[in-house]
Order: sequence, then C-alpha cells, then structure tokens
Amino acid sequence: MSASAVEFADWVNILQGTDSHYGFSKGNTLPLVATPFGMNHWSLQTERDGGWFFSPRARKLQGVRCTHQPSPWMGDYGSFAILPQCGKRFLAAGKRATSYRLDKSTLRPYHFATELIQSGIQLEMAPTERGAIFRFEYPEGKDARVIIEPTKGESEAVVRDAHTVTGFTRGNSGGVPDGFAHYFVAIFDQPITASTRFVGDEPVEGEASGKAVGISVEFGAVAWVTMRIATSFISVEQAERNLQLELAEKSFEEIRDEAKAAWNETLGRIQIEATDSQKTVFYSCLYRTQLFPRIWHEVGEDGALRHRSPYDGLVHPGVLYTDNGFWDTYRTEYPLLALVWPDRLKDILQGWVNAYKEGGWFPQWATPGYRACMVGTHIDAVIADAVVRGVTDFDVETAYEGMVKHATQVGDPSGAWGRIGIEDYLKLGYVPVNRHHESVARSLDYAYDDFCISQVAAYLGRTEDAEKYRGQAQTYRNLYDPEVGFMRGKNADGTWQTPFDEFWWGNPYVEGGPWQASWAVQHDPAGLIELMGGDEAFVAKLDQMMTMPPRFENGAYGMEIHEMTEMACADFGQYAHSNQPVHHVLYLYAAAGQPWKTQQMVARAREQFYTENDLAGDEDNGEMCAWFVLSALGIFPLCPGHPSWVLGTPLYKRAVVSLGEGKALTIEAPNVSSEALFATSATLNGSLLDGADVAHGSLANGGNLTFEMAASPNESSLAAPRRPFSLSQYK
Repeated sequence: MSASAVEFADWVNILQGTDSHYGFSKGNTLPLVATPFGMNHWSLQTERDGGWFFSPRARKLQGVRCTHQPSPWMGDYGSFAILPQCGKRFLAAGKRATSYRLDKSTLRPYHFATELIQSGIQLEMAPTERGAIFRFEYPEGKDARVIIEPTKGESEAVVRDAHTVTGFTRGNSGGVPDGFAHYFVAIFDQPITASTRFVGDEPVEGEASGKAVGISVEFGAVAWVTMRIATSFISVEQAERNLQLELAEKSFEEIRDEAKAAWNETLGRIQIEATDSQKTVFYSCLYRTQLFPRIWHEVGEDGALRHRSPYDGLVHPGVLYTDNGFWDTYRTEYPLLALVWPDRLKDILQGWVNAYKEGGWFPQWATPGYRACMVGTHIDAVIADAVVRGVTDFDVETAYEGMVKHATQVGDPSGAWGRIGIEDYLKLGYVPVNRHHESVARSLDYAYDDFCISQVAAYLGRTEDAEKYRGQAQTYRNLYDPEVGFMRGKNADGTWQTPFDEFWWGNPYVEGGPWQASWAVQHDPAGLIELMGGDEAFVAKLDQMMTMPPRFENGAYGMEIHEMTEMACADFGQYAHSNQPVHHVLYLYAAAGQPWKTQQMVARAREQFYTENDLAGDEDNGEMCAWFVLSALGIFPLCPGHPSWVLGTPLYKRAVVSLGEGKALTIEAPNVSSEALFATSATLNGSLLDGADVAHGSLANGGNLTFEMAASPNESSLAAPRRPFSLSQYK
C-alpha cells in the first residue's frame, strides 16, 4: 500500500494520555497540534497557570496556546494564548473562558476546529514548523475581536500597522540566558480598527515593565478574520522571515494539507495490518515519538540555518534541538529513531554537539537550556546507541570529548550538567550514600554510561580509553548486597547503609526503590544474573517482582508521589510501568533463557497500559510511546549503546517498516492472535535465528523477519539466547 494514499494522521488520537493531574498520570500529555518536531506546539488551554493547563474534563476554553512544555514537571516557556471573541470584552483568562464541546471538535495533529458555543464563533487553526494559521468566523452583525495573551513573565504586544501585531514574551521556567525572549508577528487579513493592551483584566497604557502584557485587537462587524502568526527565539525580524517562508501567500487549506502530508509521511514509515482500535493506539503512540526533541533552529536571510543558543545567548550557525530528558528518552526513543529515522537523528545529534560547544557541557535535561533534573549522563547512551547502529554523520570526535569531560571533571553542583559525586565515584567505584543524594541510582547510571563511552571510544579507535571505561562499567558490582538481594546504598568507608527496607522509595534511589532500581545493568545482564545466583534464581526474582503485592514505603519522599499511586493501582506487582526505570526489565527474562516469559509479560503490559485514551504514567518526550511501538513490532533495545535488538512478541500479523534508501523491513506473524502470543521461533530472510536477539545491522538492511506464533511456549531457538550483552565479548 502507498503511504501517500493512506491518511495515517487521522488514526491519531491527540487526547491520548491527557486525562491526567498532579496526583495521577495517565500520560501527562497535551493535545498537541504541530508539525513533526516543530519549534512550536499548539494546545488547548483550559487553565492559565501550572503544568496541567489542559483537561479534557473542562468545559470552557481560554484559548489555543503556543506552548513549548515538554513535561508538566518542567514547565512551559515562551507561551501565549489566542482566543477570538465578540460581544462584551473579557480579557483575563478566567473571565474570557468560554464553553465549547470537545466531543464535537476536530482534533488532529495537523488541524483543530471548534465552536465557541456562547458566541457562536467558529475557530480553527493549522500549524507550520514555526507558526500557524488561524481562521475565525463570527456571527453576523457582531464586532470581531482577537485576544493574544502571554501566559507569564515580562511580555509586550503592540499594533505596528493596520494589519500587524508584534510582541514578545520572556516567560520561562528556567534554563534560559539573559535577554531570553520569544518573539511573534501576527498578520491579519482584515484591518485593525482598535486595540487595547492589558494586564490581567485591566487595560494599560504606556510602560508596563515586568508585566505580562497582552493585546486585544478589534475589526468591526466582519464575517471572517484570518491570522497568520510566526515566532522566533532570535528576533522580531526573524519571526517575520519565518512567517514569509512558511505562511505568506498560502491559504488555510494549503497550510493544513501540508501539515497533514508531513504527518502522513512520517507516520507512514511504519504501516501495520491491524484492527481500527489497534491502529488508533499504534499511530497515537507513534505520533508522540515525533514531537520531541523540538527544532530550535531557524532559516536566516542567506538560507542557512541558525539559532540563538539557550546556553550562551548568542546567535550561532547550524542546527539545535531542545526539550529532552535523556534519563527517559535514551531507553527507546533514540533507538527507534536510529532504526526508522536515521537522517533526522543525525541532525538531532549534531544539535546536541552544538549545545556542548556553546555551553561547555552536554545538558542533563534540556528545556530549553541547562536544567537540573534526574541522574546519570545518559546523552552518553544516546550518542553510543547512534554510533553502534551506524548513525555517525555528525561530529563524533567532539561528542566524545564532551562525554569524557563529564566522566572525569566536576560539573554543576546542582546537577544541570556533569555527574554529581564524580570524584568519589572515580576513587571508590561508587557514589557513597553518606555524601551524595540518590547514590545508588547515580552509581548504576555512571557504570552504564561508562560502558556507552567505551563503545564510542572503540569506534574511534581509542583502545586504551575503551578498556578503561569498560572496566569502570563493572563498578555496578560494588553496590550489590547478596545478603538482601538488591543494590544497596554504601557509605564512603565501605559499610552498608542501615537500616535496609526493600520497599523504601527515594534516596538512595530515584522515583522507585530496590525492586525498581536493582535491574539497571542493561550493559551486562549476564553479570547481573551471576550476582543474583544464576538463571533460576534470577527468573524467580523477576517472577516475584511481577506477582507480589505493590507495597511501598514513602521513604525519602515524605508523601505518596504519583508514581507510587500508579504502581499501587496497576495490579502488576512491583513492576511500575508508569515510570521509566523498569522499562527494560520484562526483556531480562529473555537474557536469562526464558524468552516466553518476556513475551507473556510484554503482551500483558501492552494490553493493560496502552489504550486509545490512556497511557500508564508519564509519557516523557516519546519514550513511553516508543516502548509500545517497538514492543508491538516484536523488537526491543535491551541495551541502548549495543548494536542489537531483543526479540519479543509481535502484535500484528504484518508490519512494514520503511528504513530509507529504498529499504524496508517486513515483520510478519501470520498466525498471531490474542491466544497465540508466544513466538516459538523466528526467521530473518528465511534463515532460522538461533537466539532471542538479532543484530541491528541485520534489521537495518531490510528484509523479512517472520515469527512463528503459538498458544504455549516450547523449547525452540528463541529459548537459547546467546547472552549478547556480556562485556566479555568486547574485550
């Protein structure tokens, strides 16, 4: 079937995962109308303040927000809301909020349309990479009005001429340099007859320093107003250029159809034969994998790309991307990009290298610049995974320089860059619990990240470095206590932290406890299995994890955080799929010689945690949805940074994955069903695979991967994995 003939974008439910709140996440997503990886996202706004500014349960709309929020926990920046209005003027978000019917609205990745019931105004919009087109239809005889309000921070908006409004907002949640601003230019097809600048619900004249100044523009009694708006993080002039490049002279329909075509092209890279419900879940998840990290670069006068860096505030040539938490996304999002969108990935990676060159360090959590959040330096895994999967068309040498820097030098004390406790880690072989917060999580992450550094060193021919970091990758062994059977906090003098509680969440762990954190040895499952007593003991412990009550102690958090609540309500033992640390754990069964248990548990997780409307927990920058996409195809990257995939259980009878350059991978499971979910054997291009893993290169070259499915497991080739991730194979 032809990708151009199928409307893949219309299978997407952009409301999936949006019915969330502070205390319980079903995705913590927003209904984003955008182009793939667009610089701007557009979302409905039903609340003005806080990270949860949209709820599908709300019955009133405050506007369509230009948003850059990657997560409610990280906050928004450069945001403003747009709402048409007629009749009596109401300016403040709470007062102007007006009734609408979500169930009668059009919500697509490329198009939003609704009726504002009280006034009868018809509102619709369609996105471009750096802007959008809005079209408003007003009731006959009513004076037309459009309100533009920045959501927070110092802002300004002015009428420049009879058809143009310009402005900026400095609103942010951190991670910006001095002078940060998000500029916008809006051009209307109707002449502006009057305007009012306002703060809150009060008109203002003259200076309003430090305030969030919005603007209301009037058009008289007209039937239609079309607004083209574009933005820039460089200047108003650049915003005008972006508008001319993306919006000028184009009709609403042309812009909408271009956005739709972009989504159909990117979503059509993977085509599945499935039921309507299955298509909705799959393409809704696939859509989420194509939003972050977002484009930050713009096209200059000479046609070359440039960007104003959030790391040093200067304008630099080249690409830049932002809004990414590597602690989350390295696990599934980047391996998926490496397989299906390698050309996009190489640009993203060069963007991260540019961030390093501009700020002096790789970011830990980029939004838009340095933010202190989570542990480890998992951009190491992002870079290593790309390199070993053959995506090397970026400045790998400079990337390696940055990786070594944060593995050897003291970084930011708050953790925005570098590794907290690095001096102790290098001296002791672990991060001591009596000196540093979240010490077990940091120690395990640093060991894994060192493995990833060793992989890049080997690619660059730096043999001594590769040996050094491969050795450091074994330091995870220092924190395993066989007496308790878990990874455990250790003091600087070598004594264990006491007391120990297997259900204790938080310090020395992160967003979990021993049950969730002790498996973080993706780079050496064979070594972890050995520590835990061998295959039988290891599988028994995994079985216990999946079946025991979801007990937890609030521990260092002092309250029941939403991840605890979500695990408690999932009825899946200590397996907390609502958060990322366990996302590889189900595939460890395969590493221990029982791939049928991987298949059984993965099938259960897919069905339980992914529906047309809901996700399991925080959908962080595409990672949780990429888990589903890959697991539904029947492959998974147990160890990002290692050039292989573990085989799982495919969900569809047939999926065709476009790999570029005319190559395609067809994944077939002709006899798969809800009963026949066990993959008893697999062939690649007609050759029987002799283990539960396959080399990345073998899939990336295209061909046919065929699974034989059955209602029960048997002793087959998939039951004899080669333990592909043992470090001993790379010495």
